[in-house]
Amino acid sequence: MIYSPSFLAVGIFLLFVGFTLGLSFFLGGKAKSSEGYFAAHGQIPWFVNGVAFAGDYLSAASFLGICGMIAFYGYDGFLYSIGYLAGWIVALFVVAEPMKRLGKFTFADALNSQFNSRGIKLAAGISTLAVSIFYLIPQMVGAGVLVQPLLGLPHWAGVVIVGAVVITIVVTAGMVSTTWVQFLKGSLLVFFSAILTVMILQRGFEVYEGPIEPQTVTKTADGQTLVNGLPLGEGENQASLKPVGHLSKLPGGMKKTGPLGPLEFFSVLQESEVLLSSPEKTVAEDGSVTTTYTPKPTPGSQVLRPGEHPKFKGIRSDNFIDKLNFLSLMLALFCGTASLPHILIRYYTVKDEAAARKSTIVGIGCIGFFYVLTLYMGLGAMTSGAMDVTNSNMAAPLLALSMSELLFAIISAIAFTTVLGTVSGLILASAGAVSHDLVASFRKTELTDHQQVRIAKIASVVVGMIAIVLGILFEKMNVSYLVGWAFSVAASANLPALMMLLFWKGTTKQGIIAAIIVGMTSSLAWILLSADTFAKVYGLPASDALVPFSQPGIVTIPLGFVTLVVVSLMTKSSADC
Repeated sequence: MIYSPSFLAVGIFLLFVGFTLGLSFFLGGKAKSSEGYFAAHGQIPWFVNGVAFAGDYLSAASFLGICGMIAFYGYDGFLYSIGYLAGWIVALFVVAEPMKRLGKFTFADALNSQFNSRGIKLAAGISTLAVSIFYLIPQMVGAGVLVQPLLGLPHWAGVVIVGAVVITIVVTAGMVSTTWVQFLKGSLLVFFSAILTVMILQRGFEVYEGPIEPQTVTKTADGQTLVNGLPLGEGENQASLKPVGHLSKLPGGMKKTGPLGPLEFFSVLQESEVLLSSPEKTVAEDGSVTTTYTPKPTPGSQVLRPGEHPKFKGIRSDNFIDKLNFLSLMLALFCGTASLPHILIRYYTVKDEAAARKSTIVGIGCIGFFYVLTLYMGLGAMTSGAMDVTNSNMAAPLLALSMSELLFAIISAIAFTTVLGTVSGLILASAGAVSHDLVASFRKTELTDHQQVRIAKIASVVVGMIAIVLGILFEKMNVSYLVGWAFSVAASANLPALMMLLFWKGTTKQGIIAAIIVGMTSSLAWILLSADTFAKVYGLPASDALVPFSQPGIVTIPLGFVTLVVVSLMTKSSADC
């Protein structure tokens, strides 16, 4: 069976949560002013901030989503890693130093540094809220995924637990506690992922010679779930779901390889044969939907070849629309990093521009190393014989369970802390947008320090509750795919305004406001009208979608730039007066 109660895992999980909350309460006294609450007084050491960058950025999408996509589809999942990492080049060479120089607390500060416009603060504040909430969805989904097998609780309970813990972290100490939580989880995530990778290489590959049978998951018309004909409850009733992910053939007729080197791992897999379970859906007359997962022998060379995942078929597809969808996703991942509000505000936690640059370099090193490890972990999960065929997000924890219960407990707890760190950063960015940007834009007098912090804490609670609801509604979607959408919204809404402000003197405040509004609304509208949203959120046929492909970036990012240029040219004369 796949899931069974683990008192060790529960104990370590509670230990991590208790330590995190204790740290937040301990640091709470150091963040009384708005500068301390939003920016930790700019006194975070650059190395700590760099690792915290990694802790903030390596979210549930990186650890759970990417590992799961690689485990289910092979090399294609790694393309997300490449896109995520490439975006840091923009952050390092374009954004890092100007953000520190121009801003104080929020992304809107940088955009508004030359104009002192309420309109810019309002538009940027709304954009920050939209991007942060969109990004919160996959983090909360990942939280529910982790807590379900750990504690034997339903998905919604895991989401609520994470929401409550994160709200407590943000409300107690703001950026101070958030930074140290992110530093802690970034360090632990990279370290234990490296240990898991070493164990994968030491174990090597082994041919599975037992019986392999198809598995069925049926959603009945009355909402019941049957796995292989048995009712699926919570916790131990999931034992009816059998683990999958095996090698059916090794090169030279070998049965077992023994330890492998880092490059030898790929060369052996290239010449092997993997059993991958392909889903096939059938709909009965009573309305019940049965998905049958049938193991199919797949050449290792195909696993390591890009373009096998349905979302990446554009790489080799003859269909021009498929190619556009793939290019659109890659563009969003590349441009989105330097546009994420919770990443941008971290530049205000260090003392100067040089520290901002050095912390970015440290972050790139940690993030790049981790993404290399995801390739080993994903492929290791694919061949571990411990995968849940119905849930790609559990690939990494179940791989650890196949090695050791202690490692499973630690990896699951670290993954949970990963969610805490990213969610706390997102909620803090949202709270700053509400109190420092949105509320301030409606008032003629500035808020006092005490008022800003109080409003931010109230906003943290509200945003956290919204995140909980959305995390429950989007339970079944892969977290990495959801993050791709968040990157599209961030790049479309924020990047044109930030880049043009830095590099074009003709930029006007009206142009910035228009670019943010058009980029944000067009990307959100495109996503809501896409085939994936129709099928997986609305429950409607994908063919009814109103846009030709699901990833909006290739349309909406250029649209933001064009809007800013046109509106700035139209309003330049008034701006000069």
